[in-house]
Parts: sequence; C-alpha cells; structure tokens
Amino acid sequence: MWGGVPARNLDFTGRRALLARLEQQLRTKSVVAVLPGPRRGMGGVGKSQIASEYLYRHGAEYDVVWWIPAEQPAQVPASVIELGDALGLKVGREVTAASRVLEALWAGSPYSNWLLVFDNAESLAAVRDYLPRWGTGKALVTSRNADWEQLAGTVSVGPFTRAESIQLLRKRNRRLSLEDADRLAAALGDLPLAIEHASAWLVTTHTDVGEYLATLARKRTELRALVPAPGYEMPVAAAANVALDRLAEENPAALQLLQVCSFFAPEPIGRDVFEKPRAAIAPELDRTLQRPDKLDQALRDIQRYVLARVDHRTGTVQLHRLVRTVLQSSIPADHRSRMEHGAHLFLTNTGAGDPSDTRNWLVYHSLASHLAESDAIACDDHWVRELVLRLIAFQYYWGDYDGCRALAETVVDVWHTILGPEADQALRAGKWLGFVSRVLGDVEEAARISGACLDIYLRTTGPAAAGTIDAMLQVAHDRRVAGRFTEAHRLDADAFDRLREAFPVGPDTWRAAHSLGVSQLLTGDLRGARQRHDDTFHRRRDTLGANHPDTLRTENNLIVDDRECGRYRQARRAAESLYQRYVNLFGVEHPETITVARNLAIARRRAGDHNGAYKLSQDTVDRFGKRFGLRHYEAIAAAVGLAIDARENNDLRRAHELAAQSVEWYQETLGPDHPHTSYVKTNLSVVLRLLRRPDDAYEQGLSAWTTSKRLLGPNHVTTLVCAVNLASGLAALGAHQDAYDLGLDSLHRLRRAAGEEHPTTLACALNVALDLAALGRSEESSAQLGQVRDAYVRVLGGAHPATIAAASEVRANCDADPMPF
Repeated sequence: MWGGVPARNLDFTGRRALLARLEQQLRTKSVVAVLPGPRRGMGGVGKSQIASEYLYRHGAEYDVVWWIPAEQPAQVPASVIELGDALGLKVGREVTAASRVLEALWAGSPYSNWLLVFDNAESLAAVRDYLPRWGTGKALVTSRNADWEQLAGTVSVGPFTRAESIQLLRKRNRRLSLEDADRLAAALGDLPLAIEHASAWLVTTHTDVGEYLATLARKRTELRALVPAPGYEMPVAAAANVALDRLAEENPAALQLLQVCSFFAPEPIGRDVFEKPRAAIAPELDRTLQRPDKLDQALRDIQRYVLARVDHRTGTVQLHRLVRTVLQSSIPADHRSRMEHGAHLFLTNTGAGDPSDTRNWLVYHSLASHLAESDAIACDDHWVRELVLRLIAFQYYWGDYDGCRALAETVVDVWHTILGPEADQALRAGKWLGFVSRVLGDVEEAARISGACLDIYLRTTGPAAAGTIDAMLQVAHDRRVAGRFTEAHRLDADAFDRLREAFPVGPDTWRAAHSLGVSQLLTGDLRGARQRHDDTFHRRRDTLGANHPDTLRTENNLIVDDRECGRYRQARRAAESLYQRYVNLFGVEHPETITVARNLAIARRRAGDHNGAYKLSQDTVDRFGKRFGLRHYEAIAAAVGLAIDARENNDLRRAHELAAQSVEWYQETLGPDHPHTSYVKTNLSVVLRLLRRPDDAYEQGLSAWTTSKRLLGPNHVTTLVCAVNLASGLAALGAHQDAYDLGLDSLHRLRRAAGEEHPTTLACALNVALDLAALGRSEESSAQLGQVRDAYVRVLGGAHPATIAAASEVRANCDADPMPF
C-alpha cells in the first residue's frame, strides 16, 4: 500500500552511494534522516528526491509506504489519520485518532513491515511522537534541521559530484560538450535544483552555453542587491530567475500563475482551484483562467522550465520552497499585494463544504497550511474571511480545540484591527473564541468574551437580529456553566421565542430549542426538557440527517432526558447504540464521544449493570483527564460517576476518595456556591454512611440539601435526591421520626415533580416504609413495602439490583449525577 508518494523523477541522476547508504541505514535503524551536508540548512540539494527515489527502488520491500508532508505540524496527524482510513482501522477521523493509528502500526496491525516518510520535518517536536517506539516499522525523515542527528541515523546530502552534474546536463542535452557541461556545473555550484533548471532551459530554448552563462552572471549580479531569505541559494535563484524572465516573455499568464502560487505553502495545490476565480487578478492571467486550453498551456510552459512539479495523477501543482522564495522576491512591489490576493481568491475555489462533515475534512486539512502561508486572515475579501471562519469551525469539529482557540485568537486580533470589533465577521470569530474557551474549561474568559460580543450586538444591531440571538445562546451556555440556571433559562426562552417567530423552521431555531431543553433539564423541568429535545431531534434528523453532529448532540440529550425521567432501560438501549455510532463516526478519543460514554456509563448503572458502568466510567475519566486534565468540569463530572460506580461495586474506600476529591475539585473549578458543587456532596454523604461514619455523613448530607434548596428550590428533583439521602443519614443517627418526616415530605414533592413510579420516587417510598417500621407502625410499613416492591418489578424488572434490594428491605440510596451544561 502506497500513499502520497510524489511522482517519480524520470531524470533522477547519480546518487548511488547515498542511496546505498540510505538502504544500509534503514536495514539497521528504525529512524533515518536525510540531512544537508556541511553547509547546514542548504536547500536545493535533493533531499526529498533521494527519499522518493529510494521508495521507487525499494518500496516493494515494505507492505506499507506512506509519504507525510511535515513542514506544517498539523499536516502530520492529518496524514496519519488518512493512512488509518486506508488501512481500514476504523479509529475515527478526529485529531487524536492519529495516536491509535500509530499504536496499531507499532503493534504490527494490520502490517508490521511499514515505512513512514516525513518530508521537510524541520520541527522535531512536531514529528517525535510519530516515530516508531517498538515493532519493526521504519521512519524516514527529510529535513534541514541538524538536530535530527540526536534521534536518527543520518545520510548527509550535499551538491552533486561534478560527474553527476555533467551527467544530468547531458542526459537531456546530448549535444552538450563535456567542457560546456563542466562550465555550467561550476557556475551552478553543482546544486541539483539549479542544474535541473539549467538543463530544462537549454533543451527548451537551444540557447548557446556561453550566452546562458552570461545571462546567469548578470542575473547573479542583480540578485546580490537583494537581502537573501533563509535557505536562499544564489545558484538556484539565478537559474530560476533566468527561466522566469523567459517565461514572462513567452507566457505572461504562466508567470503570473506562478507568482500567485508562490504565496501558497510548499505543498500540492489542486488544479481545480485555478478555474474561474470570483474576481480579477491580472489581465493576462484572468483571460487564461477563462479557457481550459490556455490554462493547460500555461501549466505545460511552467513544467518545461521545471519551475513547478505538475503531478497529473493527482491533478496538483507544487512549487519547491526555493522557487517560491525566488518568485516572491522578483514580484514588483506594486504587484505583490495583487498576487497575494489572487492566492486568497484561489483558495475560495477549493470547494470546502460543511466543516462538520467528516467527508470534507481532507479538504480542510490541505487548505489550512495554504491559508496560513498566504496570510489569508488579513485579506479584505468577505468570502475569504468566510473561509477562515469555516476553518475555525473545522478545527473544532475535528477535535483540535487548542488549534481552534489559537486560530480564533489570531483572527480576532487581526480582524479587530482591520475591521473593527463591531464588524459582523469579527464578532462571529469572537463567538467562536468564547465557545472554544469554554469547551477547554476556561469558563471565566469564555463568559467575558461572549458577554462582550452580546453587548456589541445589542448596541449595534438590536435584540431581534440573528447575530444577537446567537450571542444570547452563547451567554446562556456560559450562565449554565456558572450555575446560574434560571438566568440561562430566561435567555434561552427569549432567544427561542424570537427565532420561532421570525423563522419557525430552520437550523438556528432548532439550536435555540436544543439549548432551551438543556436549561429546562437543569432547572428541573424533566418532562418539558424531554418533549423539547424529542421534537428538536426529529426535526434535525429529518433535515440535517441522522449523523449530523447537531442531530447526534440532541439525540444524546434526549437520552439523558429519558434517563432522568426514569426510563432507565430505554435510555440504556439508546445510549449503547448512540455510543457505537459516535465511535464509528469520530473515534473513541473525540471529546463528544467521551461525553456520550459518560452518559452511557450512567445509563448502565441506572439500568442495573453496575460492573459495565464501573469499567466504562474509569475509561471515561482516563480519557477526559488525558484530553483536558482531571480538573476540567467534564472530567470532574465523570469522576463523580466513577465514585458512585465504585460504591455500587462495594469499593467503598475508593468511592470515598473519589467523592471527596470531586467535591474539592468542583469547589476549585466552579466555586463553592455552584449547584453541582453543593449537590454532589450527597454522594459523599452516602459513602460516609456506608463506612459507618454517620455524623460526617449527616454533615455532608445537610450541606448538600440546604444549599441545593437555596440554589435550585425545594421542589427541584436534585434537591429532593439530597433530601432522600439526608433522611437516610437521620435514620442512621437513630432520628427515625425526623427521617420519616423529611422522607414523607420529599415523597409528596417527588410524586409531583418526577411521577408516582419514577425510580427516585420509589426509592423514597421504600425508605419511608422502612422508617414506618422503625417507628413501630408495622402494618403501614408492610402495606407500603408491598406496593413499592411491585412497582420496582414493573419499572426496573425483577433482576435489577434495586428491585432485589427492595425485596430484602435494604434502604435505597439515590445518586446525584451532574447534568450536562
């Protein structure tokens, strides 16, 4: 299996000793680097060409050969993930899937004999983690960075030998004398790229060698006045400039096309981007781009002078980095901005569609480096800026949250300067920055950014504008994370009402409906939340598709609603199915997949599968911790679930440690007066009671109940869960009358808030019956116990641990799992 290997250079010449050394090194070492020789950093010596030629000579010795452009760090995981797809590994396509591809390769699955080529890997940090750690696979690196000598066996590449230079010059110019070839080689410093330019020039123009050398000398004199860029080799610059001057005479449009392409990254550019740009660039080029035959001729002329690599297999054009430098330095100052803008216009032709659609991610991967290299962020074209916004969105959907935030920060800074902070696109970039900051756990900064955006919208466009309403939803989300659930609900309801009035049907309205459903659940409206998410799910599924991220997100929330409404078995079945779909679509390490895994673990526990829940909870905590750190609010929520699962599996010491730690971390992260911080103390109280520490249990339980009652209200289901557990704490202290009074009051409230046969209502009823027995009211207790047992069988089934415990008259404990924000 091959992937990404450049087309073979049919004029490849010499280098036998280097190729032999490379073969020998790869036989004995797992990592080999092809580096420049004594003149460190020298470009144009043919490092990539040697690596490519090695593959064509020895590639059949490997089961897998994969070429990875490595100059831009983000290209590396993207290429590795593409390899995983080609190997059929089904590890997903999000950013962390690359690590699972590597683990499979290191383990020899599906092949153990493989070679990864990291081309132009100037940064060791960007590639180090992708090198073989065990197994029999190999890595080949090309780079100008001598630091690779610390990690790899090396092959040092310098200029051609004089014999090799002469051989290449005469390969295409058979009538060239040895003496003339020697003079040319000397003038060009035996640099392979310069020799290649000269050879192409002579065979194309039939120019006399003396005339060419004179032209070359004049060009070198002109170029000495320029300040050389890093890696700028004078022989290459002179030879390329001679060819560029000739191209300007023969086909000005071809030269202009090259000048535009010089602002792209030194990676392949799809030919289709050249077709019919939206606006004018330069007169000759504009006319050429209107006719496919003229574009074909321009590309042929470029190829004749070896000024770019045209790969007809992939339909791409690629410039060597030195040629890019030469081109940019030769563009007149008054034309430079126009050519750079032409690159931006070409990029809008890439056909980059919905960034949330995994089928478009390869396009965005290739687009990212070109957008960065061409400084498209500073472009004054509206559609180019729209493409930049889509790239920010892609970074988020791909799962590269750090990259998303870094790009959004840069865009916001630049656009605030050139557009002003009140410009629509600057505000939209700001909302992305606020959103991804919240996702990364920087909740205060997220709230500051989103709040500032909303203030600007309200001042400039008014409360009814679409951008304002979108900002309201962002701020509502921030309020939920801050624990201000009622305020969030008001904002969500206002946004939804406005959108529903203006756009009864549409993605924006459904987004508002989804957000409102989340706030309804957090404020205790279980049935309303379920109804809202059920309606939104069906609308999104029917219009966006079942696997669209928005549809999947609402489906997950609907499952949470079902679970909180007491439909444990139904929620568990749906959660198992949804989790597998997430794994198949995005991979197990994608943050949203991990979120779905957390909800599945809770669903398993509530449905009675305590062992399955425990295993998945541990895995979820590990994955959240690896991705965000253990003090991220999502990781803490997962740890809360793990503590409950440890308790249900009779690992009380670990349950206590995790429960206490979760309370402490919530206090540090969300604050001591946050509803999540307050009510998770009820889980700690249950463990302390089971550990026979009733006084400590009562203290934690009382704190959970009183604070939740103040923050959420006395009839909120979560407050009532705390009350049920506090009643058990009172019973453990022997205060059976107090336990009964609190339990009975809670039972009446639960029947109204959750329903007669909600499992939490049944747990409360069971405990009240046991309190009756403790008070000597055995007949009442017996009658109520019989009713509760029958209800447990109907609701949860006879084999559920809670049903079995009720039959044994064991006091029920209620769980407080943090609701998603």
